[in-house]
Amino acid sequence: MADLKLTLVVACALVDADKRILIAQRPEGKALAGLWEFPGGKLEPGERPEQSLIRELHEELGITVAEPCLAPLTFASYGYETFHLLMPLYICRRWEGLVTPREGQNLAWVRANKLRDYPMPPADMPLIPHLIDLLM
Repeated sequence: MADLKLTLVVACALVDADKRILIAQRPEGKALAGLWEFPGGKLEPGERPEQSLIRELHEELGITVAEPCLAPLTFASYGYETFHLLMPLYICRRWEGLVTPREGQNLAWVRANKLRDYPMPPADMPLIPHLIDLLM
């Protein structure tokens, strides 16, 4: 068996005042296009996970998040065919600015117990029970 490359990405469950979670649909042309996911992305060289998440949330959604507003909740560990994904999931309830789709993605605010109604990448699915426990 070949060694799979470990890929570290970071994700965030943005939670609004009504306890809904923001998910984004991957646009056409990207891997896993059409699936819904938590915002976030890959770490740049030398970046800490929190720095990466702050950068990604600004790039993808146009919001500003302060590091103390990010709380780690859980993580996903999933073996895809060509790489192994490790993905910490943070919760964020406070940010500045209006959530705006800056990369052509569709956005949806969803209750935790309705997340399974949206097709998601397999790595994201194990995160749902943690969000249900926290928010329902």
